[in-house]
Amino acid sequence: MPHHDSPNAPVRYEIKEGVGWITLNRPASMNALDSGVVFELAQQVEAAAADPNVIAVIVRGAGRAFCSGIDRTALAEGTITEPFYRAWSRALNGLEDMPKVSVAVLHGYSIGGGLQIALACDLRVATDDAVIELGATRHGLIPDGAVLRIARVIGMGRAKALALLNERVTPEEARAIGLVNYLCRASELDGLLEMLVEKVRGASPTATAQTKKLINASFHNDPRSVVDELVASQNICMASWETAEANRAWKEKREARFHRT
Repeated sequence: MPHHDSPNAPVRYEIKEGVGWITLNRPASMNALDSGVVFELAQQVEAAAADPNVIAVIVRGAGRAFCSGIDRTALAEGTITEPFYRAWSRALNGLEDMPKVSVAVLHGYSIGGGLQIALACDLRVATDDAVIELGATRHGLIPDGAVLRIARVIGMGRAKALALLNERVTPEEARAIGLVNYLCRASELDGLLEMLVEKVRGASPTATAQTKKLINASFHNDPRSVVDELVASQNICMASWETAEANRAWKEKREARFHRT
């Protein structure tokens, strides 16, 4: 799929130096989620996942918020229906399953579906002005993008408080309980994201993909039951050009180079 970087697109997608930037682009509504946003998000996530030139995907929001959750006007008017929820699952599953690192950037309102997007990503970065909560049950809904993920990130007890009581957490609290991985001032955000991308560049793409797949699967399988799968993944890594490059780099006393950009 070509880049969708029109200024008026509900979701913008552009590639810069091997990083796929997916930007929710309804700033007037603080990037509220309607059908147009969700269908476009699913398409752009799938495009980024399939692009061999993309090593990491960063999801962010235009304007003063990451995402204020479901569009309440659209919900009240009855235009949010089953196709919306199925496309939503496609988008979030794609962020979770893609064979590369996905990062969510939470700033301003990062509530409801915004937090659900973040939970589907591998890493979550929050600025110190982020407002973080779920809130779905207040609107008669389940937090469908988070309800099967959040306990794996922060534990059952904390997950129930956020999902059932709709508790709001400060960015500092979110960092303390592991809901976000990194916390910074808005002025520090670009530098932090550059640091994370450099860390991604320092890792083998094949090993990253296999490691991510196995970490996700670890919640379903006893390690003793998947020895064959572990060995198969390790064999894929051992046969990759990246391992050969790492071995050359070791002998030559230099850092391995896994990416051209």
